Amino acid sequence: MNLAVKWKITRIMLTSVYLFAGWMLFTGSLNPFSMVMGLFFSILTALLTYSLFIDEKEAERRGLVFNIHILVFYLLFLLFKMYASSFAVLYNVIRGNINPRVVHFRTRLKSDIARVILTNSITLTPGTITLSLDDDHLIVHWLEAKTTHSRYAGELIKGKMEKILKRIFV
Repeated sequence: MNLAVKWKITRIMLTSVYLFAGWMLFTGSLNPFSMVMGLFFSILTALLTYSLFIDEKEAERRGLVFNIHILVFYLLFLLFKMYASSFAVLYNVIRGNINPRVVHFRTRLKSDIARVILTNSITLTPGTITLSLDDDHLIVHWLEAKTTHSRYAGELIKGKMEKILKRIFV
């Protein structure tokens, strides 16, 4: 069996596992019939659409393998950041101290999945909305802009999120 066939099988299996995990998360049922149907439809969907979920070049980056314990920490960190940012935005809006800007910056994340998680995390944090993600270039609307310098704005917006995501995706 050549390397391309092995990678195709791996992509189908990983897609099946991710889809089944999503099935279990959304149904929340441990009913055997539900689990069998979820597994069946996850495998069927993976066979038909694996090339859409996992790019053929992702094998070079190893961006599909992640550290689950750091991911749990990241979710807790993101939840804390969402609450802290919401109070900061509320305080600045009440004071009338807002300075909205659109800023451009780059991310150092290599995996497409990690980049999407970063952009969604930025959007979930109050006061920022990701307008565009093009390869490693992000365009973000920032409600409380403190600078117009791209690199510094990126560091203020991404904060520790990018550093943690680098550690999650091997």
